[in-house]
Amino acid sequence: MKHLRITSVALGTALLAAVIQLAPNEARAEDDVRLRLNWMYYGSHAGFALGKDKGYYKEHGINLDIRSGNGSGSAHRLVANGDSTFSYGSCASMTNLAAQGAPLISVAVIDAMGTEAIIVRPDAGVKAIGDLKGKALLTTANAGVNTFFPLVLKNAGLTESDVTITNVPDGALVSSYLQSAGGAVGILGGLDDKPAEIKANGGADPVAFPYSDYGVNQVGYCIVANKETVAKNPDLVKRFVAATVAAYKETEKNPDAAVASMADIVGGSMAEDAGKSQARAVLDVTLGVLYSKANKDKVLGLNVASDWDDMLALMKNYNDLKTDQPATAFYTNDFLPK
Repeated sequence: MKHLRITSVALGTALLAAVIQLAPNEARAEDDVRLRLNWMYYGSHAGFALGKDKGYYKEHGINLDIRSGNGSGSAHRLVANGDSTFSYGSCASMTNLAAQGAPLISVAVIDAMGTEAIIVRPDAGVKAIGDLKGKALLTTANAGVNTFFPLVLKNAGLTESDVTITNVPDGALVSSYLQSAGGAVGILGGLDDKPAEIKANGGADPVAFPYSDYGVNQVGYCIVANKETVAKNPDLVKRFVAATVAAYKETEKNPDAAVASMADIVGGSMAEDAGKSQARAVLDVTLGVLYSKANKDKVLGLNVASDWDDMLALMKNYNDLKTDQPATAFYTNDFLPK
């Protein structure tokens, strides 16, 4: 009997251990995470939608809430003040805020190269940036595209006073462009989304002047976290980055599936054929800039040191960025999948 009793206790202990071992995976509550986008949903965001729709985030213990934004600066500020857990937006915009004391850091890069440009109506008679002298352009107050615009003008031989800039709400940017609101001949925007949106709304192919043609080599769009989150909940950051990298790798392989996931989530016109076509055109641009030229091994999400060094030097020299911190203070690769 004594031998039987010991065996029963041992068996009970083994079963209890098995239950304890399974519990973290089967019973652990998911972390609620809010991702703040730079704008309303467009094609570049399809990877996040795929990750949510196909369970990539859920597999990493994350209940993801994706929210639209009103410019990169606004999105990053919502992370700084604790409204959102992560943001997706301009790395330059984040750097400006962090240099001013906002507790922000890039934990991964999605758009590794900038797609910012001056986008002009084809009937405006603007054949070169110099032709913009005395003319008006539209932008949005918090848009990351505003950061390097003064440098583009300077390198093109113009001053900021040579061009009138008018701020309009993001949702009205393309419609205002099409209507030549305030006599504006164009907008500041991304080549990843604005030309496709213009064409989808009946406009002709615009004339584009990419910032990269005028000495602006910059890191594109980052996944940004609050430094407090990084310090207090590094496991969450690691899981979020891993899920995001996995989702965008799958998006590379099957962009139509990513667009379909976004259409399912957003609905409305984006679920129609025309909306899906526009989103796919935008996504294709994003997929073309996932890796910078300096990212030789094509590590998705990597903050490339030389790219950050170049951008920080530009911002110090031409945007009056005030910081004594090195570029490494503004990003980390600690959370990328190994």
